[in-house]
Amino acid sequence: MLLGGRLLTGLACGIASLVAPVYISEIAYPEVRGLLGSCVQLMVVTGILLAYLAGWVLEWRWLAVLGCVPPSFMLLLMCFMPETPRFLLSQHKHQEAMAAMQFLWGYAQGWEEPPLGAQHQDFHVAQLRRPGVYKPFIIGISLMAFQQLSGVNAVMFYAETIFEEAKFKDSSLASVVVGVIQVLFTATAALIMDRAGRRLLLTLSGVVMVFSTSAFGTYFKLTEGGPSNSSHVDLPALVSMEAADTNVGLAWLAVGSMCLFIAGFAVGWGPIPWLLMSEIFPLHVKGVATGVCVLTNWFMAFLVTKEFSSLMEVLRPYGAFWLASAFCIFGVLFTLACVPETKGKTLEQITAHFEGR
Repeated sequence: MLLGGRLLTGLACGIASLVAPVYISEIAYPEVRGLLGSCVQLMVVTGILLAYLAGWVLEWRWLAVLGCVPPSFMLLLMCFMPETPRFLLSQHKHQEAMAAMQFLWGYAQGWEEPPLGAQHQDFHVAQLRRPGVYKPFIIGISLMAFQQLSGVNAVMFYAETIFEEAKFKDSSLASVVVGVIQVLFTATAALIMDRAGRRLLLTLSGVVMVFSTSAFGTYFKLTEGGPSNSSHVDLPALVSMEAADTNVGLAWLAVGSMCLFIAGFAVGWGPIPWLLMSEIFPLHVKGVATGVCVLTNWFMAFLVTKEFSSLMEVLRPYGAFWLASAFCIFGVLFTLACVPETKGKTLEQITAHFEGR
C-alpha cells in the first residue's frame, strides 16, 4: 500500500510539475508572468519547509494525512478556474476565451492570438529542423540538466552532517534552516524576476553556486584523512571521519558555503528553468516539449542522486564538488551564450524571436 501510494504521489507530482508552470504562463500577462511563474517553485519550497516543521510534531502516518489537505483544496478550487484563453483561442472558442480573459484579467482586450494554423499542427520529429522548435528544445533540456548537475541534491544530502560538525545541538535543525533559506530567497527572486530579468538572475545565481561549491570542495580537501585500504567507502562515515579532528571554525566554512549555495540556487537556478520552460515553446509543440523537459529534470535528479556516492568514491568528496562547480560554470556560459531574455514579452513575441520574425 505504501509503495502504491508513493507511485500515485509521484505520478501526480510529475503531472503537476509539467502542467502548473504552463497553465500559469498562459493565464498571466507579461508584466507579472515572472512573478507568478516563480511562485510555482516558491510554493514547492514552502511546502517542503512546512513538512519539515510538521515532522517535528507529527508521526509519519498523520504527516501523510496532512499531505492530503493541499491537493484537496487544489481539486476544489480548480473547479472554478477557466481553461487558458490561449488554448480556447486555438480551438476557435472566442466567446469562452473572452469570458476567461474577463475573469482572469478584468478585461477582454489586448490578447495576441496564436498564429493562424499553428494550433492545428501536430508535433513531428521533422519539425526539429526549424529554429523556432529546436532552439527552445536545446535551451529547455539544457537548463533542466544543468539545474541537477549543479550538485543541489548532493548539498542537501550533506546538510545534516555539516551542521553536526559545526556543533549544532540539534542537527535536525539543519532541515529547517535549509527550508527557511530556500523560501526567503525564492520569494526574493519572485519579487524581482520581472524587473531584473531571467538572464541576469541565472547568471548571478550560477556565479554564487560556482564559488560555494568550490568552497565546499575546499572544505572536504582540507578535512581529508589518510588513504584507506578498503575498496568500499561509507560516505556519511567518511565525512564524519574526515572532519573529526577539524576545528569548529573550519566546519563553519562548510555551513557558510552550503547556505550560500542554497541561497544562490533559490534566486536563479531553482525557479527560472521551470519558468523558462513554460515560456519559450510554441503552442503546437508545448505539450511534447514541456514533457521532455520535465522528464529530463526528473531523470537527471534520479541519476545524480543514484550515482553521486559512486562518484565521490572515485573522485573523493572534494573532487565531486569541484566537478559540480565546473558544471555550474558551464551553466553560466550557456546562459550568456544561448538563453534569451523573456522579461516583458508576450509568448507570441518569444516564439517570433526564435523563428527570426
